[in-house]
Amino acid sequence: MRGLGYTLPAVLSVLVVVLLELRWLRTGLFRRPAYWLSMIIVLGFQIPVDGWLTKLNAPIVLYADRHTVGVRFPWDIPVEDFAFGTSLITATLLVWEYLKLRSKPGTITVDNSERELR
Repeated sequence: MRGLGYTLPAVLSVLVVVLLELRWLRTGLFRRPAYWLSMIIVLGFQIPVDGWLTKLNAPIVLYADRHTVGVRFPWDIPVEDFAFGTSLITATLLVWEYLKLRSKPGTITVDNSERELR
């Protein structure tokens, strides 16, 4: 079966991270323009680096074609790499934001907004 070895975990990683935010952490990260700007910046660096590592004419990192969907864009980058990269960066930012919200002395978080204790 094509794509199960790498594609399935890549897609599942995105779903797990989104579910983690929407069901448990609730940091509000996905509503912030700064998050989306960060993801654009990450892609701006990921594309040339990943493209260099996975280029088909002289690859440094090899992928078994039977474990991917076979779509490579741009510069021969397997699309699954973007899913894993997005999951990794987003999970890191979610944990960071969650811990930041929980560690502020004198505040509590109610429905994703901070309230000062008086």
